[in-house]
Amino acid sequence: MSAPASPAAADCIQNVTILGATGSIGASTLDVLARHPERFRVFALSAHSRLDALLALCQQHRPALVSVPEAAASEFARRLREAGLKTEVCPGERGLCDIAAHNETHVVMAAIVGAAALPSVLAAACAGKRILLANKESLVMGGQLVLDAVRRHGATLLPVDSEHSAIFQCLPAAACIGEEAPGLRRIILTASGGPFRTLPASAFAQITPEQACAHPTWAMGRKISVDSATMMNKGLEVIEARWLFDLPGERIEAIIHPQSVVHSLVEYVDGSLLAQLGQPDMRTPIACALAWPQRIEAGVGSLDFTQLAALEFHAPDTERFPCLRLAYDALAAGGTAPTVLNAANEVAVEAFLARRLPFPGIAQTIRAVLDALPVAAADSLDALQEADRRAREAARKHLQQTP
Repeated sequence: MSAPASPAAADCIQNVTILGATGSIGASTLDVLARHPERFRVFALSAHSRLDALLALCQQHRPALVSVPEAAASEFARRLREAGLKTEVCPGERGLCDIAAHNETHVVMAAIVGAAALPSVLAAACAGKRILLANKESLVMGGQLVLDAVRRHGATLLPVDSEHSAIFQCLPAAACIGEEAPGLRRIILTASGGPFRTLPASAFAQITPEQACAHPTWAMGRKISVDSATMMNKGLEVIEARWLFDLPGERIEAIIHPQSVVHSLVEYVDGSLLAQLGQPDMRTPIACALAWPQRIEAGVGSLDFTQLAALEFHAPDTERFPCLRLAYDALAAGGTAPTVLNAANEVAVEAFLARRLPFPGIAQTIRAVLDALPVAAADSLDALQEADRRAREAARKHLQQTP
């Protein structure tokens, strides 16, 4: 499933489709691709709301296809024509799936934020593509469905989240995504701790969206920055790791590492610990996944150990950051519980960013929705989308009843 590409494949130009091209991962991916025009070509791009930015990318990279929301498709097609571009517009969710599964697409960068990415990731898997997964929600919601599709259709799945990429790089060369590596005792996901790592819990109610989005280490979008601040991002990564590395939650640990130099660790049964270190720059895991099993230049500078004063590690405080514990609970419950967790979180974060919910209310909303909805089998895309819909409905109802 994650078998190395043949040497001959590196001699051919690979067509890359980027789902979520205007986000931070999309920008970093395009930067890496531009460094290797002899290996990669931008074939298709997608964006949801930043259509001016997408038009600029189309003018720069000349993709064959783009996908935009249904309501914006006609207008965007007109703008492309006025710009003298022949790029074809593929509208809506169907368009996303079409460009992901297109017979001229070789590599799919799945960088759409949130649950909306799942159908296109499944489409890429069913089309046997090389999928670079920067969307953790696809596995949080539909881990078994995605991995089954990858196996059944001969696709390749490679992690792009810096932590999961680090773990993958520390596994034996023959290790496969979705299967437990021999001799593995546990994996350790590092977390920066976000901007409120040392802030007293008594001050959490006064946290503003601007403060939550001011991540101390990584440059990320607003939703992911808030998830990092609540530590839900690490909780979602725990669930993602369960599927990528076939380990139960009790063998997946999270640890606070403010410097974000050690990106994650693997412990083997003989007591050996292997870690992947580097600058906190997403171009490294992106380049790793693009060229795996080879290595290519990513534009990332070397790590200067003489400039590192200290590397700190602390246990996470799940009393102050309950979202991490909620994620472990949802993983243990199984079925549609992780889907419910994710959907409630997306609604709560949106409300927080709109200043309609205080920061502590994010975890309170998620807990209320998890308590309200029964767990069902996560055995089809329809079942997952229905669980997602019901959870969003329950979250919005809870917000309406919250003073």
